[in-house]
Amino acid sequence: MPPEILNRIRSICRQLPESYEEPAWVGVRWRIRTRTFAHLYTPDVDRSRIYAPYATAGQELVVMTFRVPVDDLLGLTAPGFPFFRAGWGHNVVVAVLGDHTDWTELAELITDSYRGMAPKFLAAQLPLLPLLG
Repeated sequence: MPPEILNRIRSICRQLPESYEEPAWVGVRWRIRTRTFAHLYTPDVDRSRIYAPYATAGQELVVMTFRVPVDDLLGLTAPGFPFFRAGWGHNVVVAVLGDHTDWTELAELITDSYRGMAPKFLAAQLPLLPLLG
């Protein structure tokens, strides 16, 4: 995992009340209570063909999954790269990360994913603007 990407995601997630980071079966995930709101990893393209269109020779593919409100799913994923629907969960999106990443947009998406997973009293503590990493 490229440290510059991991550190940027960490700086966003650590600002979210009561969130914590832990190793996942692959990569790292951030949780609120027992619910995952962001998961950063490098997928095995040979085992999970869903990632194949986004892999480039000589470059490690880095992705993050997060949740979006169902009403926002189509608007975010219809244009395609860098977002697509995950093959699991009704509202899980995959973001392909790299030099093209809009970190302001990603901070907003992570914050919104947290808002959707956190207890209401914790979500209410967040500012309306995204947390920048």
